[in-house]
Amino acid sequence: MDLSLLGWKPFFHESFDPFLKHGYFAGRISEEHKHLYRILTENGELLAKVSGKLLHDSKNRSEFPAVGDWVVISGRSTEGTATIHAILPRLSKFTRKMAGKTTEEQVIAANIDTIFLVSGLDNDFNLRRIERYLTLAWEGGANPVIVLNKADICDDIAQKVALVETVALGAPVHVVSGITGQGLEELSTHLSDGATVAFLGSSGTGKSTLINALIGESVQDVNTVRQGDSRGRHTTTFRKLIVLPHGGIVIDTPGLRELQLWGSDEGLSGAFSDIELLAEQCRFADCRHVNEPGCAVRRSLEEGTIDSERYESYLKLQSELAYLTDKREYLERKEKLDRHYKLTYRNRFK
Repeated sequence: MDLSLLGWKPFFHESFDPFLKHGYFAGRISEEHKHLYRILTENGELLAKVSGKLLHDSKNRSEFPAVGDWVVISGRSTEGTATIHAILPRLSKFTRKMAGKTTEEQVIAANIDTIFLVSGLDNDFNLRRIERYLTLAWEGGANPVIVLNKADICDDIAQKVALVETVALGAPVHVVSGITGQGLEELSTHLSDGATVAFLGSSGTGKSTLINALIGESVQDVNTVRQGDSRGRHTTTFRKLIVLPHGGIVIDTPGLRELQLWGSDEGLSGAFSDIELLAEQCRFADCRHVNEPGCAVRRSLEEGTIDSERYESYLKLQSELAYLTDKREYLERKEKLDRHYKLTYRNRFK
């Protein structure tokens, strides 16, 4: 397959240039399993493992290949296998803090042009969750698009769209139905040749159903949702990159039940640019927007120009990011001290 149809861009070509003289070639990760990757190349599909050197040099999980990554490989075409030697720099990524207590970045998908943030227009509709997804999307460098699915079972579409537009702040909002096909033509405008779109959202929002509808056949398994709260089971159990027959690339992902932030304040500034703009008018540069005098954000809240729930959501995400930053800095200092003491101990007893 032509690499350009897989999303190959001049940026990746320049990054790959130093590897040409070693006889390596490039491929894109389409599936990620435990210690095994499926890669799409010009010469077909290969199964690959990372090299011993890459394994040794990778300090954390985010330095391993993720779905959507372009990688440097050497292959054994007769066996259909390959070895991954390096990961090319990423143009964008969608990441979160790993679930649980581990303070580590998990890359959900890489080198995405557009992120479809899929939310169901059913009992699982949650404006605060959409804000959280938007924060992570803006942080990663891809263009977010809010996709409101299940229009066929919603009686108050206009009201919910109006609510979403108060937090979208310029991100396109599409109302669709994977069952009836409503709105799919608008979604297709984001899927030109070589463009990569990642579908992200909670379980039960209908991501796989939408992908099947865009492809025109059932390639992804789907399940029903619980009637009480419209929550779904994990139909998609692993991330998968799919090349569409009519052009474009989609990445399907399992529903994310836990979505902890990862990154800097950049994503928060993108998702809450209305509040950040007001914050520039605060009397103090380090205003926390809680009870400081001269706070423009609090004044707007009292005047009713900012929704109280959106304000609380902003403070919550801001606090979460600050805690994460402090914890990461603490762990980095601890790691440096541990290396220092190990080196000192080793030199002392030589």
